[in-house]
Amino acid sequence: MIGNPTERDALYYGGARAVANEAESAQEQTAIQPCVVSGTASQELSEAISRQSGIPLLDRRIERFPDGELYVRLSESVRGRDAFIVQSTCAPVNDNLFELLLLLDTLRRASAGRITAIIPYYGYARQDRKSIGREPITAKLVANLLAAAGANRVLSVDLHSPAIQGFFDIGMDHTSAIPLLAEHLRARLPRESVLVSPDTGGVKRVDTYARMLDLPIAILHKRRANAREVEIAAVVGDVRGKVPVIVDDIIATGGTIRRAVDTLVAAGARPEAWVVASHGVLAGDAIANLSHPQIHEIVVTDTIPISPALRAELPKLHVVSVADLLASAIHRLHKGLSLSALFPQGGAQPI
Repeated sequence: MIGNPTERDALYYGGARAVANEAESAQEQTAIQPCVVSGTASQELSEAISRQSGIPLLDRRIERFPDGELYVRLSESVRGRDAFIVQSTCAPVNDNLFELLLLLDTLRRASAGRITAIIPYYGYARQDRKSIGREPITAKLVANLLAAAGANRVLSVDLHSPAIQGFFDIGMDHTSAIPLLAEHLRARLPRESVLVSPDTGGVKRVDTYARMLDLPIAILHKRRANAREVEIAAVVGDVRGKVPVIVDDIIATGGTIRRAVDTLVAAGARPEAWVVASHGVLAGDAIANLSHPQIHEIVVTDTIPISPALRAELPKLHVVSVADLLASAIHRLHKGLSLSALFPQGGAQPI
């Protein structure tokens, strides 16, 4: 029996110190462990990234007040941790963008060690320059907002314009889903296929696919018919008797795709076109345009979530996941490794 007060105190305080040391050690382990934080626009993708990377998905609350304002709160500590927010700024673009900014500010104020915004689809990327006077350059404004909100680094997939990388005063990494899409096509396309760029601006993109798939290319030359309409003036390249594979970075309303299919079939291509793009925005009349009877299959990635209802209305649609690509990128960023190793030797680099 310990009856001496000094001995009792020593035992008590020694035990308390042991418990404190154990708690501090556990806290240190948590602090160095990275975490994934999902925005509401990329919940399914975030869960897949968490599973494949083994990095825990942080619990958070995102709610909306009756007047429309957003409320964000993290359910656990992120102090000193490497945090990766996954949020595409797809429709509703402004809501998802502001939610991303709130998540960044929340992590910054919660003392996260380093904050990386993983933006699979970078909204406003098509507003990357002034085409006429008195217009904003919104892609640059978004870059400034992300940095001001607390991002230390941004990573995105297949930007509409590679020049957007230069808009950032913080680290910006640009990855590509082209190797994943090309691998999907490799075993499925007929040998008598031709890769088609829907405009001259996509020539480099279609050339990247061509080198990976060893297929010829063709280009559609467009010109503006009037202030609102664009027409396809010519097909550059031989498409006669071949299966056309239309390659783009974004499918928005599908109007360009529909006109391209009509033009290619009229030029002698086989009426079984394939369409491949990194981002399936699929807005407006997309379902009607892409239900074209001469389209065989549409391939996109899950940078933008595709609802079950949309999949049911568009059975030709096939979705390739970028979860493994982004999980590998997060692992490499956390460990300070190069992202170049994500791309096969001589394969597609981001364009």
